[in-house]
Amino acid sequence: MSTTEFTVVGGGIAGLVTARRLAMAGRTVRLIEASDHLGGTVASHLVGGINLDSGAESFATRGNTVADLARELGLGDDIVSPSDEGAWLQPVDGAALPLPSTGVLGIPSTPLDAQTIAVLGLGGALRAQLDSLIPWFGRRTDISLGALVRQRMGKATVEKLVAPVVHGVYSLHPNDLPLERVAGLKDRLALHGSLAMAVRSMRSAMPAGTAVQGIRGGINRLVTELAADLTDYGVIVEFERRIDTAEALADLDGTVIIAAPGILAPVHGRTVTLATLVLDAPELDAEPRGSGVLVAPNCTAVSARALTHSTAKWQWLKEHAEGRHVVRLSYNDEPDNLAEVARRDAEVLLGVSLPPEAVVDFARQQWIRPAALTASERTDGVVVVGETVGGTGLAGIVAHAYATVDRLLAPADEDRADDDPANDDPADDNADAAETRKAKKLK
Repeated sequence: MSTTEFTVVGGGIAGLVTARRLAMAGRTVRLIEASDHLGGTVASHLVGGINLDSGAESFATRGNTVADLARELGLGDDIVSPSDEGAWLQPVDGAALPLPSTGVLGIPSTPLDAQTIAVLGLGGALRAQLDSLIPWFGRRTDISLGALVRQRMGKATVEKLVAPVVHGVYSLHPNDLPLERVAGLKDRLALHGSLAMAVRSMRSAMPAGTAVQGIRGGINRLVTELAADLTDYGVIVEFERRIDTAEALADLDGTVIIAAPGILAPVHGRTVTLATLVLDAPELDAEPRGSGVLVAPNCTAVSARALTHSTAKWQWLKEHAEGRHVVRLSYNDEPDNLAEVARRDAEVLLGVSLPPEAVVDFARQQWIRPAALTASERTDGVVVVGETVGGTGLAGIVAHAYATVDRLLAPADEDRADDDPANDDPADDNADAAETRKAKKLK
């Protein structure tokens, strides 16, 4: 019987993808999970009788990383794009406005279009337009996104446009988002010499349609299929086993891969609370705020940082909800009496009356978005995957996990001779069975 070559600690998406990839290569793998279920923050919950994502509900299309994974798992026919309804913006003062549709992270590609002027005012839009006249001399790029946009397009663009979008996507102010984390922006800025032109170039390079996609039935279906593949590929999965000391880590077999925050260092990051409302509210049939509303930091009108009108965003969910509406609100600081605050915030952001009796059901979900590991928190020789090293979002996490597995396998693959009978491994039989299962799913 083969010994364990790799032990993966943590059964979130990063751990599942890593374990699956290693097992597909014929390696013997054990996955250890502290809880009684897999998936981490990619999970589901039942609200108002509807099975909904309790974490991520979409993935970035960049690189096609997650879409390709979904296809491998037999979910290719269930990849869906959101509706054409755009998002809205709740400014610090005043009523909500449509978010300009031609930007990236709120950075306008055409500062003088009507939608941008409506948000920034004419003076703010004219200042943003100056970007086209400011030379680019390859200045420092080890700065924040906020500092870059402020230099080129002015403070109003940062605070009124970029901050609400970045806040909604990353739970950060753009002053705290390193430019390096915005994939492609630095290179395109150097190429075009203008921030607006860089954004236009990025948008033209995006896949047709949208920068995000989802899965019919919910992103949580990835976990179900990944778990099934682990079984087929012969991965040993242990539940309710917590690895929280250096001694416990040292006792594990093979190469250890940490896919759970809090093992190398105490978990620190931002707490995010999600309030989900299922509503009986015919007033929302008109989808008055499109797919949802992003909220400017320091807005006093509401406590939420963003609202998603999920049944307006996803046609499959609209059909499944049978006339009811699903609304998700996220909070950085959880208010007292969350259910009531969420209802009132939804009224303000959606611009309709939502009396208490309109709420069919309510659910609360909370998780920590772990901060990136610092240099001092990393341990030489310890392999880490997941959000603390791969960045925010499924696309970044999966891509980093793939790159890590490729790096781990490269030296070993060079030394393994495929035609050497001594290399025969029972895992090959598991791989054959899994490939047969996958072929059936893809038919």
